[in-house]
Amino acid sequence: MLKQRQNAAGQLTKRLFATEEALDEAICKIGDLIGYMPEARTTANLSAVVGQEAISEATETLKAMVAARGHLVATHNRLAEVRDQIGLQVMAMGSTEMKPPMQAKEKDENIINMVDNAA
Repeated sequence: MLKQRQNAAGQLTKRLFATEEALDEAICKIGDLIGYMPEARTTANLSAVVGQEAISEATETLKAMVAARGHLVATHNRLAEVRDQIGLQVMAMGSTEMKPPMQAKEKDENIINMVDNAA
């Protein structure tokens, strides 16, 4: 029974980490896109009004992705609680440096505030 739980937890952890990595990569890519849009407009010698709505929409996409990342972090924390509930405390689900919940929440809020201010 313990071995089955460990195997299931290991498979779940792999999927969780892959999802976290993919979401972080997507955030980086949309950030790169947003950052390049004004440069592309300038390079093409276009008016500042050209593409403004596209930048706004891309920024909303980034904001939604950052919010989704916050939910994924919360999912990670909930899964850690489940891990402990089923007796698998010895299995780590993340870096060896665990963050206190308030510190993690504060960091998430800081990221969301940065995105809100950029919009």
